[in-house]
Amino acid sequence: MSTASHKRVALVTGGSRGIGHGVACALAGAGFDVVINGRRPLGEVAEAIADIESRGAATLYCQADIGELADHGTMLSEIRARFGRLDVLVNNAGVAPEVRADLLDATPESFDRLIRINLRGPYFLTQAVAKWIIEQRRADAQFQGAVINVSSISATVASVNRGDYCISKAGVAMATQLWAARLGEFGIPVYEVRPGVIRTDMTAGVTEKYDKLLAEGLTVEPRWGTPEDIGRAVAVLASGALSYATGAVLPIDGGLTLRRL
Repeated sequence: MSTASHKRVALVTGGSRGIGHGVACALAGAGFDVVINGRRPLGEVAEAIADIESRGAATLYCQADIGELADHGTMLSEIRARFGRLDVLVNNAGVAPEVRADLLDATPESFDRLIRINLRGPYFLTQAVAKWIIEQRRADAQFQGAVINVSSISATVASVNRGDYCISKAGVAMATQLWAARLGEFGIPVYEVRPGVIRTDMTAGVTEKYDKLLAEGLTVEPRWGTPEDIGRAVAVLASGALSYATGAVLPIDGGLTLRRL
């Protein structure tokens, strides 16, 4: 049954854990209704959904794999049926390599997996959502849509033991520029948030490595980043508060990529 939302609605891919969950919670707190997706069954994300709902958002979970293009249409149909609108897309879902392999040992299977999920999926999901946002914008000149890509400092910082990940994120950075250029005529801004070292389940296996690097001065701000740090940044962009800035890249990395002598 449709319960058309009078609030703005945001889709956060991969919003049931890690950075995505931090983003979903921040958007809920900023007054959005929230859609999240993931590959896990509904029963396994009940706690995450309850956390988002506790912040005042009507919440929809769509079981979908961003890397499977056929899942995109199904997910958007579910959003139409539930909310009747979609204002903001946050392309957050992504995976790390299952094995961190040196460039000389990297496999095409790992490369194809990361490109499919981290780059190809978000690229075509943006295409589908953009068409819907344009439709809504044409029907209502006051409609405020936006696309926000969550990439990584790995878009520009080379890690030779996970080249496939770096290339996928560099592709997301270019996709941000492309979509910003294409959607400008419709008044739809496109932004990129570029996280640094963030404490999530994805980085749990390298905690000791980064604890040491942080202690040695890897970042200007001497701590791990958190999903909440990324969530606050995305909420500002989604709110429309940062105007005249389409295509902007916002590094949330504690100063890791700041050039220092």
